[in-house]
Order: sequence, then structure tokens, then C-alpha cells
Amino acid sequence: MTTMTKPRDPPPRPAPRRAPTAAPAAPDDSRFIVHPLPSAYPKHGPPTPEDLAELAAWEREGGIGVLPRLLWPKIDHIITEDDEPVDNIFSEKQQRLLTESLYTSWAGPGEGRPFLAAANVGLFFSPNQPPLVPDVMLAVDVRTHAYDLWANEHRSYFIWEYGKTPEIVIEVVSNREGAENTRKRARYAQWGVSYYVIFDPFNQLGEGVLHVLQLQGHTYVELPSHWFAEAHIGLTLWQGDYEGVNTTWLRWCDGEGNLIPTGAERARAEHQRAEAERQRSETARQRAEAERQRAEAERQRAEAERQRAETAEQQAALARDRSERLLAQLRALGIEPTNGD
Repeated sequence: MTTMTKPRDPPPRPAPRRAPTAAPAAPDDSRFIVHPLPSAYPKHGPPTPEDLAELAAWEREGGIGVLPRLLWPKIDHIITEDDEPVDNIFSEKQQRLLTESLYTSWAGPGEGRPFLAAANVGLFFSPNQPPLVPDVMLAVDVRTHAYDLWANEHRSYFIWEYGKTPEIVIEVVSNREGAENTRKRARYAQWGVSYYVIFDPFNQLGEGVLHVLQLQGHTYVELPSHWFAEAHIGLTLWQGDYEGVNTTWLRWCDGEGNLIPTGAERARAEHQRAEAERQRSETARQRAEAERQRAEAERQRAEAERQRAETAEQQAALARDRSERLLAQLRALGIEPTNGD
């Protein structure tokens, strides 16, 4: 994919008014400096107590991490979107597959650790350098500014705002003009991106389908495991159907190699689980019904046996009664029956 339009130069600033006896004013240097003095940055209006507290805390930490708002460089001249289509349908689907699955199914790099995943969003290292626009990037331990994403300072990934580069940047090769393995590779390394992934699904660069690179020093080397320790997530190639397209896709996976599912896959799996549970419940119900019928048949058999035994006992009682009456009649006639008569 192509990078964004180079930011326009800022309009010239009028010379500040000052008394004839005043000392020359310091130059208004709006460049981003990694370890700056606070005086090197333009102030964005009068500082609030919160601004000063944030600055003091940052200084106590040795100037590491997210740059305090009071020291943010001016970005009025930066173009964050050029409103020109830059991708093909396959790349758009691949980007969405990688970002959507994280937000629908990934628990994140660890409990209480947020993350930001974005596709086709500008990555700015400094206000005076043109950005790169990764197809996909993943940064852990950062949050989006959900309260005001339309503000200029939140529309792109400004490294000075988030205090770090993304851990993982992924480029999908669409043609031979993207410089994924040359210019972009060198700039991502210069900016300190820990992992750089080149996915070339049709091997247009002639160097293989997938390269997972890890920054060592100032250069990238191949990472054969495809596992990103800092983010606790991995990548794998997957042959399958996504949104009606059956091809080889780049997918996130966990430490056991299980795919991080998309929302649709989670819904299907949940539907299948519910259907399997319904069938299990129906099987259990049918088994219970069969057991009930067996128990009823056993009860009926026992009842029939009881009635048969009762009938036999009644018949035996009648026979004894007849025998006793007959003996009584014989004795009344003076006949004493003997055994065997």
C-alpha cells in the first residue's frame, strides 16, 4: 500500500513583538526531541494545574514514557488522512481479519493490560517526518482516546503521545511498488518497532510468503517461532474461508497454536456448542423418558405379580374353606376321615 501524502509545511509565524531593550527571543522549535528540555516546546495555552502535575511526574520518572500534554509539539500542519483509496479488497479483508479478531476474541497480553490494534492508520514518529501507514499495527499497554477520537492529536498514532512505538507492524504486499522489504523495513527499524511482519500472499517479491522479523540492535533478523513474547500472541498461516473467500490468510494464534477466532467464528462456535448442549439435553430427556417407561413397566409387572399372588392366595383360602366344610359334614355323619381320604 502507499504511504500518506507528505505533511504540508506550516505557515510562517509572524515575528513576536518585544520591547527594544528585551533580549532576543528563543527560536520556536516545534520539533520532537526524544529527551527534551521543557522550554524547547511550544505551550498550548496557559498550563493548568493538571498539566503542571503531569509534567512534574514525568520529570520525576526521568522523562520516560508518554510525553506530558504540555510538551506535545504542534501538529496543525499535519495531514492525518488523504481520503484516497489505497488498498485492494483482499488487503482490506486481511486487515480487518487481523484487527477484528483481536477486539472480539483476544483477552489481551495479560490481565489489566490494554491494547490498541489499527489498520491503515498513520504512524508518526515526529511532526517533521512523513508518516508510514502500516496495514496493521498492534501496541500493548496503551489505550485509545475513546472520549475524543476526532481531535487532531488522537486521529493517528503519534509516538510522542502514546510514549512508545507499536510492538508489531504488519505489511501486506499488494505489488512490487510498496518497498516493504527495503525503505519501510529500514524506517521501522530506525523507529524502534520490535517486530516487523511482511506477508506476501502471492510471493510477488519472490522472497517467500511470510517473514516475521525481530529488531536486534538496529536491524531486523528472522524470528522462526512467529511468537511475540512482549504481546503474548503469535501469527500463523491458515488455509480457510473468510467472508466467502477461501485462500491462505494470516491469522493471530495463542501459545498452543489455536487461532484467535473472529466474531463470526465465535458466534458459530457458540451456536454449535448450544446445539450440542440442546442435543445432549434431548438425549438425556429421551434416556430419562425411556427409564421412566421401563420403571413403569416394571411397576406394572410387579403389580400384576402381586395381583396374581393375591388371587392365588384367595383361591387357596377358598379351597381350605371348602375342605373344612366338607370335613365338618363328614364328622356330622359320624365319619372320621383318615389321612389319604
